[in-house]
Amino acid sequence: MTDRVVAALQALVRIPTVSDRDPARVDTDAFDRLLAELATQFPLLHERLELTRVGTHGLLLHWAGASAERPVVLMAHLDVVPVDTGAPWQHDPFGGEIHDSPTGQAIWGRGTLDDKGCVAAICEAVESLLEAGHSPAQDVWLSFGCDEEVSGTAAVEAVGVLRDRGVTPWLVLDEGGAIAGGAFPGVKAPLGVIGVTEKGTTSLELVAEGRGGHASTPARNGPTARIARAILRIEKAPFPASAPAPTLELMRRLAPHVPLPLRPLLGRADRLAPVITRVLLAAGPEAAAMTRTTVAATTLSGSPALNVIASTAKAGLNIRVMVGDTVAGVVEHVRKAVDDDSIRIDLVESGEPSPVSPMDEAFELLEDCIGEVFPDAVATPYVMMAATDSRHFTAISEHVYRFAPFRMTKAQREAIHSYDEHIGVADLVDGARWYTLLIERLPA
Repeated sequence: MTDRVVAALQALVRIPTVSDRDPARVDTDAFDRLLAELATQFPLLHERLELTRVGTHGLLLHWAGASAERPVVLMAHLDVVPVDTGAPWQHDPFGGEIHDSPTGQAIWGRGTLDDKGCVAAICEAVESLLEAGHSPAQDVWLSFGCDEEVSGTAAVEAVGVLRDRGVTPWLVLDEGGAIAGGAFPGVKAPLGVIGVTEKGTTSLELVAEGRGGHASTPARNGPTARIARAILRIEKAPFPASAPAPTLELMRRLAPHVPLPLRPLLGRADRLAPVITRVLLAAGPEAAAMTRTTVAATTLSGSPALNVIASTAKAGLNIRVMVGDTVAGVVEHVRKAVDDDSIRIDLVESGEPSPVSPMDEAFELLEDCIGEVFPDAVATPYVMMAATDSRHFTAISEHVYRFAPFRMTKAQREAIHSYDEHIGVADLVDGARWYTLLIERLPA
């Protein structure tokens, strides 16, 4: 298993399958090469599973099991985000090279964690089980999207195919959580965080217009000034905070692992929700984001030249909508915070938060597999901050979870969508072993 899954991931990383919102800017040849490489690395999987193409280069593969009553969908995506050529990568981001890391030998490159590592580990699990003559207790579907990083349509099409075939998944598993080290102050044990829901992703654009003109004769309250004022007003008007049920359960499960003075507080998290919320708000931006809808001003545009006053200024807002909030409520909150009728608010992208999946037999299966492969980890639900393709699968399944079975340090998690992305060789192998165990333990 070790040599094959490592070589497979190296080969996948070396193919720069960068997605783009503009189809004309996508290197389709790279995606063609990736699909060919997958077939080369995992021949039995491609020979014995029924394959359906979705989107331009997405794959939906069906492995018929002993029963079709409780089908399972294992998800990952083939595309990656672009590489900032000015970022200080230690190694070639598309080299797939093996070098030392603080935790041992690692494969370095874009997509090792997000999300080609999951692709390789899932395929390795299926390939090895096919070699062993294993037949799963339930139908297993593999859904590999090709445009997840740009909120594309491949996953939507995969859902459509499954719906047309009458497939109602008993369990859907996508990327998201991990075996996260250093995830909570004072907790030494890694957390096996399983996303039971995810925030909605919504984008707004603020637009201010004016006459513009020569920079030597500026007028007060021009477009750029109004946009700047609007951003500050939004920052000073945060959304109301409250800890949702998955976050309170996370706190409760952490209780035995935190310093002694905190144990009574976290142990009664479900009865002390307001106190827990205040603690999280005080613990920094990452913890605070677990309690509320967040707004980040991400793009700014104005004049095309230093000596020209902008006639139009714009600011892009990326908003992560907390469970319990709505896109309509978010837009109204922003409108009230800006309090300026001269600024237009355009809804660019609308995404509601996902439903909360139950912590029943399906969740417990994930917990049990974490306990066997990662016995030192504390398995727990959480609210995922980012968006995954799995949000589309909530239309056909109540049991949608987000977990990548890899150990990740804080530095590794920070490298996702940044520079020096890498995965430990041993961690990749453990991830493939975890997927193998999951398939083997599917209930009859």
